[in-house]
Amino acid sequence: MNWTAIAAIYRYEMARFFRTLAQSFLSPVISTSLYFVVFGAAIGSRIQEVEGVPYGAFIVPGLIMLTVMTQGMTNASFGIYFPKFMGTIYEILSAPVNFLEIVIGYVGAAATKALFIGVVILATSALFVDLTIAHPLAMVLFLVLTCVSFALMGFIIGIWARSFEQLQLIPLLVVTPLVFLGGSFYSISMLPPFWQTVTLFNPVVYLISGFRWAFFDQADVPVGLSLLAIAGFTALCLAIVGWIFRTGWRLRD
Repeated sequence: MNWTAIAAIYRYEMARFFRTLAQSFLSPVISTSLYFVVFGAAIGSRIQEVEGVPYGAFIVPGLIMLTVMTQGMTNASFGIYFPKFMGTIYEILSAPVNFLEIVIGYVGAAATKALFIGVVILATSALFVDLTIAHPLAMVLFLVLTCVSFALMGFIIGIWARSFEQLQLIPLLVVTPLVFLGGSFYSISMLPPFWQTVTLFNPVVYLISGFRWAFFDQADVPVGLSLLAIAGFTALCLAIVGWIFRTGWRLRD
């Protein structure tokens, strides 16, 4: 394993993040505050509790998941797309590094950025509501796995995309609606039986449910199933990335 190459890619990507640190820090803080104003104050005044949890605290896990998923994808997709756009991807591919080292560098940096923003949102949320984390280690595990898996997905999107518009296509039109319809701001037990069954086909439900269980010891689906879902999704993304580098799909165009 060429750790020097991994560190070089990782430092380069993180340097780009730190150049806009103020923007990266303020944006999630402002967005989180607005969510609490809209959902916590407006809706929370009508829905006091959900399954025994104050509504303002109940939406925190979903809010964190929404942000880390989109941030992980966006950072990873832009990180690998720009070398393709500028043509420097060929220098990386011709260097004495294998695909795993390239992936660790880019995906590791994107996951770190998403994790940082997730922690910022968690800290900001604590200013608005009283939070207790029932299973801290499980919370960290779910958060890290989500950051890594969606950074891998973003890496795939960055290789697939041929334009800046395509970079935003899947996050905006696929992932964000799935997150909003996956129980981010409500419990699926509040839905009619038919829609509860339909919602279980949404893979994001399992991620949010497991993450919420780590906070409140309550879940819409079994926790083991949530872990299996996130592990399976990560393995699938790794398999796709391996196939891309093995075949050169969209890398040699």
